[in-house]
Amino acid sequence: MGGILAVLYGAAAYVFFLVTFVYAIAFVGNLIVPKTIDSGTPGPLVEALVINVVLLGIFAVQHSVMARQGFKRVWTRIVPEPVERSTFVLFATAALALLLWQWRPMPEVVWSVENPIAVTAIQGAFWLGWGILLLSTFLLNHFELFGLRQVFARLMGWKTPVPQFRAPLFYKRVRHPLYLGFIIAFWAAPTMSMGHLLFSIATTGYILIGIFFEERDLINLFGDQYRRYRQQVSMLIPVPWRRWKESEAEDHPALGIKAPR
Repeated sequence: MGGILAVLYGAAAYVFFLVTFVYAIAFVGNLIVPKTIDSGTPGPLVEALVINVVLLGIFAVQHSVMARQGFKRVWTRIVPEPVERSTFVLFATAALALLLWQWRPMPEVVWSVENPIAVTAIQGAFWLGWGILLLSTFLLNHFELFGLRQVFARLMGWKTPVPQFRAPLFYKRVRHPLYLGFIIAFWAAPTMSMGHLLFSIATTGYILIGIFFEERDLINLFGDQYRRYRQQVSMLIPVPWRRWKESEAEDHPALGIKAPR
């Protein structure tokens, strides 16, 4: 019964995430949803700025704190380990949903691209970013990243596998293609409003800070294996002469990369 409840809980958290994530794509892209990043009646600029910064801060603090290994060691004394990841997904999605719901528009235009070819290219980059992000989750383990693998393992009595350090496809060129996808999608806007610019700057800054703490955890977990990987592969921007060397990976079969969180 405990295993079944864990699966139902994990599935509900995943569906909540999936619906919110799809809405967030439309929100950032000013697509057809009830509320987007630029829609709504604008209020006082200072009020909108303060509220939006607080909303971004709530998401950043929640995500950063709950993702740290030290917090998880304490947290799993309260929350059963098989549902720890699903609980993280649930809280992170709730923080994102709050941001989407309470975001205040700041519609003043910072830049606007009018050339049809350029607009099409920027819109293409927007979808490319989301595509890179989504594919990056599957290159590692999408269902483990979002907690489903853990709850099904609890139900079926499977042992939790030892973390594998892998570098598939994108990860041979950049250490964090998932975050690169976010950055591309957030900045690819033919018309950039003040609100969208604030969102893009804040999320990019958070990503850079998050990478610092994430890589510290990865070094603690994998030691010199991850240090060698970090020396060979760029953080976010692909560089032609920097890539994961397959020959070295063959000499050291354990090398690779752990899923980001």
